[in-house]
Amino acid sequence: MKPIQIVDLFAGPGGLGEGFSSLENAFEIAVSAEVDKHAHSTLQLRAFFRLLKRERPDCLNDYYDFCNGKSDIPYSDKTEDLWVRSLKEARQIKLGSKDGNAELDDRITSASIGKNNEDWVLIGGPPCQAYSLVGRARNKGITSYIAEDDHRHFLYKEYLKIIQTYTPSVFVMENVKGILSAKVHGRPIFHDILKDLSDPNKALGKETTGHKYRICSLVSNDSFIYSDDPNDFDARKFIIRSEEYGIPQARHRVILLGIREDIETPHGILEKTTTRSVSEVIEGLPPIRSTLTKQKDSTQEWINEVSRHIDDLKHDITQSDQTSLLELIPHLNNAKKQLKLRENPGSLRVNKRGFKTMSDKTLNNWYQKDGDQLKVWLNHESKGHMTLDLKRYVYASSFAKAHRRSPKGHKEFSLKDLAPEHKNWKTGKFSDRFRVQTEEGPSTTVTSHISKDGHYFIHPEPSQCRSLTVREAARLQTFPDNYFFQGPRTQQFHQVGNAVPPLLAYKIAKIVKNIIDRNEPEQSKTEAEFELSMTQVHD
Repeated sequence: MKPIQIVDLFAGPGGLGEGFSSLENAFEIAVSAEVDKHAHSTLQLRAFFRLLKRERPDCLNDYYDFCNGKSDIPYSDKTEDLWVRSLKEARQIKLGSKDGNAELDDRITSASIGKNNEDWVLIGGPPCQAYSLVGRARNKGITSYIAEDDHRHFLYKEYLKIIQTYTPSVFVMENVKGILSAKVHGRPIFHDILKDLSDPNKALGKETTGHKYRICSLVSNDSFIYSDDPNDFDARKFIIRSEEYGIPQARHRVILLGIREDIETPHGILEKTTTRSVSEVIEGLPPIRSTLTKQKDSTQEWINEVSRHIDDLKHDITQSDQTSLLELIPHLNNAKKQLKLRENPGSLRVNKRGFKTMSDKTLNNWYQKDGDQLKVWLNHESKGHMTLDLKRYVYASSFAKAHRRSPKGHKEFSLKDLAPEHKNWKTGKFSDRFRVQTEEGPSTTVTSHISKDGHYFIHPEPSQCRSLTVREAARLQTFPDNYFFQGPRTQQFHQVGNAVPPLLAYKIAKIVKNIIDRNEPEQSKTEAEFELSMTQVHD
């Protein structure tokens, strides 16, 4: 059976597309559009990987030679034609511009999307900066900022135009939770988005005889139709709390499932499953040390600095009246013993010496699909940190080991040199200024801000004394280990933080496939049944 075609808008590095295309033989990405050049490079490389896997699996070594550092380019004479084709799929397009919109229309037309009334699916999420709480707080600080003039509020209309023109059978649109409370012209913009998506023709001033859509929740049986009043609908029903669905991250996002009105199949919902922890998914990644900034860096210099900080912390703890901090000392001692084992600061490619599979078979089937083809860990390189931050990190991670939570606020950072130079430090507004991603539960939301500030993403192992790497963040986002992020490290972090978790997208894809096939929603699966399905897909 011919795969269902996908168009992926505002694709980023391709998290949504990865999830859909992982449901093998079910979906095929025809066009993906992304404006950022680095994310586009990642997107194209993954498109090439899929073409190799689907059409020329005997040449997959071209991709892995590039990943393993044996080749400067991902293709050979035998596969250069597929590399060219990957660029036809993955397009660097600025949606909302005249040229960008024209190019997208041309690609959709030339790919025969929806030809002869064939089912197809539109996926993607318009940029969230205008809707996110952080973005809105930043905008308030700009005296000349006018929400009504911010074009980013209306980029969803580029998505809407594709729906109106090409009438996909199903669409999936993702955005931040802040979109539910964002206002333009004094009213919630999400109300307009719901009304517009449910009746695209009316929204764009076209004839109202075209298709309408019901906008469905993926976590309940609730749905919104064009005749409903948004004021009477609880929009929180569109929020997916990812940690409840097997994603090792407390990522809460609004995801809308749009189903064309002539498809009467009931929509399914995501099934809650075992909560995954940070330790489960970063298991097996090699321990690496942080590096020093603003001073000489070497393994010995780093060991000397961290050792000195550990000794000072132990002294200050024994002199402190906070007796609960005495529980940190065994963890500080253990960290000091392991410092000499932390010679490697990581790199774009880290050799897989001593490689072990993940202990959880289901997770291993998802993350590690390569057999022995991938010889390196990709994108596993520590950021540099100032020496006082190393002291804060080893303290905070030891605290988390002892108390199974991250320390909070100025009262729990009261030892010498732990307080940052911040005039508002004691107001309580920055109680999570330093945040350890504790081992026992899911991580906090991985955001693009990790590229600028690692304080909120401190590694749970004290002897590593650092923030998370791109690969560790990618693990929390459920990207497979052979997903190679391109561009400078800062841009790699941006890509990971802005993406939809591929494993969540995979689960959504299964629901969408049922709708396209006009099947009743699948019954709930046991853990064993889900593990079997993962094995069948990824073996």
